[in-house]
Amino acid sequence: MTTGFVEAARREKLKELLERGVAPFAYRFERTATAQQALAAYKSDDDPARYALAGRLVALRPHGKTTFAHLEDQSGKIQLYFKGDELGAERYTVLELLDLGDHVGVEGRLMKTRTGEITLRVAGFTLLSKALRPLPLGKEDASGVKHGELTDPELRSRQRYADLAVHPEVREVFRLRTRIVQGIRAFLDAKGYLEVETPVLQPLYGGASAWPFKTHYEALDATFYLRIADELYLKRCLVGGLEKVYEIGHDFRNEGLSRFHNPEFTMAEWYQAYADYNDVAALTEELLAGLVLDVFKTRELTRHGTTLSFARPFARKDYYALVREHAGVDLTKTNDAELRGVLKQHNAPPADVAALSGPKLIESSSTRSSRPVSSPSSCSPRSYSTIRSRCHRSPSPSAAIRPKSSGGSCSCSIASWRMRSASSTIPTSSAAASSSRPRCAPRATPRRSSWTRIFCVRWSTACRPRAAWDWAWTA
Repeated sequence: MTTGFVEAARREKLKELLERGVAPFAYRFERTATAQQALAAYKSDDDPARYALAGRLVALRPHGKTTFAHLEDQSGKIQLYFKGDELGAERYTVLELLDLGDHVGVEGRLMKTRTGEITLRVAGFTLLSKALRPLPLGKEDASGVKHGELTDPELRSRQRYADLAVHPEVREVFRLRTRIVQGIRAFLDAKGYLEVETPVLQPLYGGASAWPFKTHYEALDATFYLRIADELYLKRCLVGGLEKVYEIGHDFRNEGLSRFHNPEFTMAEWYQAYADYNDVAALTEELLAGLVLDVFKTRELTRHGTTLSFARPFARKDYYALVREHAGVDLTKTNDAELRGVLKQHNAPPADVAALSGPKLIESSSTRSSRPVSSPSSCSPRSYSTIRSRCHRSPSPSAAIRPKSSGGSCSCSIASWRMRSASSTIPTSSAAASSSRPRCAPRATPRRSSWTRIFCVRWSTACRPRAAWDWAWTA
């Protein structure tokens, strides 16, 4: 494997650093502030306070015996000023062996340059980690346009470490996701739900219609499956007397891969005894409205040119009525051929259309046809926060679309994308039938149960660098 000339040059610098007795990979560094804390602490050039900062060099501008640089940490950037006379000739020549991407620790006082930028006047620095491969940081021209930065979506998705290193906005997506998970957990805890952990390796997968990943359990010499949902074991908790339970964990579905669909994703499911889908719809509305307000300090978000309102109450729409309105199909009378025709009208790939049947065909046709075909901004913002419900308390007139269980169900849609589903159900399959079927297909044999499925939400952890809050969550 040949080494690029850039990496070769950096390795030569590494060799020279070692010859000078400079450790290229330090163990630790005691910093006293972040970049943002130092910027906020500036009072005047006469302030004697000294700050120790650590981070990555993202800009280096040598000018003879002075060098300006920018150091970046998790809080942001700060400008550094190195002066040869103050550092000493020997130490200043070490600075010449540094490259963009190197991690350094710096110490000094704050000052303000003639352009008004708060800067750390470096009195000493320590190399913490030598970067042997260059980051695709790009270069900014006089007009502020960057050239040569990482833009390829494939590379950004497959090398997330590089994407994170050069795009601060992507790091914000990660922080935002953490706040969302924390918000969901805090909301459920406050409502009296108990967080539990259920098995990831299961002898019989279930709780949804999906293909599983298989693995082998050596101790038992048996085939096990990575769970496709948390549902069945959470229901066992209800049977055991835990009346409100939830879990936020990883699930795995061995079918397809795209920017909007990752086979490995995080799912939150919660279940409650003595409640139906009406209770869950109200809970969903309260959760989303509160979460958006807590995270963004507003109830209206603008995404992709559309204003999304999360003011309560959300619009409540009947599922069958929505399908009739947008797809022109009556689900109580339709057949597979008519539903495939709807998908073809909305330019669905023919191969995908042919592979769909039953509930998957119904869901795909209703979801695709309900997305806005005109400019989203022409629609009422209120219509983008919708609870759609479907009650199955009486038998369906058509066996072809008979629901898999009795009870009622609802899902929450944002900007015409389904993002949450909830149902009050009585599962309709015997244990024997479940164990014999090759996958979680629609069930036929009724069986009464004492538990109630309440809520299921999942969001993909697929690599999606474009938006900080993407409502196109997988359904």
